[in-house]
Amino acid sequence: MTDPRIPDREIVIVGAGFSGIGTLIALKKAGFNDVLALDDASGPGGVWHWNTYPGVAVDIPSFSYQFSYEKRPNWSRTYAKGRELKGYAQHLVAKYDLAQHIRYNTSVISAHFDETANLWRIETSAGPVSARHVIHAGGPLSRPKRPDIEGLDSFAGPTMHTARWDHRIDLRGKRVAIIGTGASAVQIIPEIAPQVAKLTVFQRTPIWCMPKFDAPIPGPARWALKRVPGVEAVASLASDAFVEATFPILAHYHKLIPGTSVLETAGRRYIKQQVKDPALAEKLTPKYALGCKRPSFHNSYLQTFNRSNVALETGSITRISENAVHTADGVAHEVDVLILATGFKVTEKDAIPTYDLTGRGGLVLGDWWEENRLQAYQGVSSPGFPNFFTIMGPYGYNGSSFFALIENSSAHIVRCLDHARRQNADLIEVTEKAHVDYHAEMMRRRGNQIFWQESCGLANSYYFDKHGDVPLRPSLTIEAAWRSRHFPLKDYTFRKVA
Repeated sequence: MTDPRIPDREIVIVGAGFSGIGTLIALKKAGFNDVLALDDASGPGGVWHWNTYPGVAVDIPSFSYQFSYEKRPNWSRTYAKGRELKGYAQHLVAKYDLAQHIRYNTSVISAHFDETANLWRIETSAGPVSARHVIHAGGPLSRPKRPDIEGLDSFAGPTMHTARWDHRIDLRGKRVAIIGTGASAVQIIPEIAPQVAKLTVFQRTPIWCMPKFDAPIPGPARWALKRVPGVEAVASLASDAFVEATFPILAHYHKLIPGTSVLETAGRRYIKQQVKDPALAEKLTPKYALGCKRPSFHNSYLQTFNRSNVALETGSITRISENAVHTADGVAHEVDVLILATGFKVTEKDAIPTYDLTGRGGLVLGDWWEENRLQAYQGVSSPGFPNFFTIMGPYGYNGSSFFALIENSSAHIVRCLDHARRQNADLIEVTEKAHVDYHAEMMRRRGNQIFWQESCGLANSYYFDKHGDVPLRPSLTIEAAWRSRHFPLKDYTFRKVA
């Protein structure tokens, strides 16, 4: 008879995107091999597996969108396309022999901590599995968000969310409506506009769109990146400095370094240069300050609105019927295909994690965050949830490269697991004091951030949660990296239970 106190696996990771892949690699390097990663997709890559819409690409330089220990010397462009990022994920899985640790097409339904056996019991679409430790490695862009619009399900034509693009739908010669003007829409609109008969863009809130320094990397440059010592290091350093300067520094130290006003002036000028009709340019110009909402970068998005077959509609959508999108001015915009560029569940209750997670004493993580505000010690752990860690929890990510976050959080987790192994401990839990102190520090330090300008109330930004908080870590990347690897071990309780 199987002992119910013995878990099926030492560690279960939820997610096989780059967060899950990076965590698997970090665990294997540290000698943890009894690890299983679960993912509901049919392959690795996370957001780059699911997002295959026309024009999909990364919006930070390729040289910063990779692991520091596995740099790719042959990116085709300064901003890689989605297929290359999917290929990078597949490369990592093959090189680090991760396939044996990943179970695809498996959704996690729930997880609860069994206090008697000191392990997690996980319900999945493929059956139950138990683990001593659970690491949630799902990202914030994993659950598409459908708009709450009357009659959406009554539309008779094809409807698709940008994150679940249906390539079987032929848009050529069709009347297409796209709802939303966020980062995905900015990439899609210029790609499909030349194909369709008419494209109507429904905009609730305009987005700051800046020029993108995107270009093919010529063959000689790729050769030098791969063959000439120091070239790749210089490229990565320059890229990382650009990313740090354009978000963590300007966003978290806005009151000390108010450089966004210069960029905002340049952004206004760019819109006027790109859009011929002054009235249309005004509609495409945000009323909130640059930085309140995630900006986007594209070289032809704004120009697309000069086309005769592209219309911008800024009136409120009242309902959707079987063949039209109806706006508050009484106009029925007849369309054949409906595209939902309405983003993701980022700070909602069922976003991270995307399943019911119950800790000690029946405490449900989503409910606890709803009642007490999003918070986690260095974005990794919360008291009441022993042996549970998150890669991208509240106040862990500072807005730089996701890969820096993945390396930081996985280093933090591995340090905990390694210390427990050396102490022969099987329970790890952050202390209440460390958790409270860290959250209080985040609240104290956020005063210099860009998000607290009055105009941010007009941004409809997913940065803000229901409590009005922005759960980003107000620090530079170098500080986050150091603290992830040097936090006091006394901030955790380590003990033997089973």
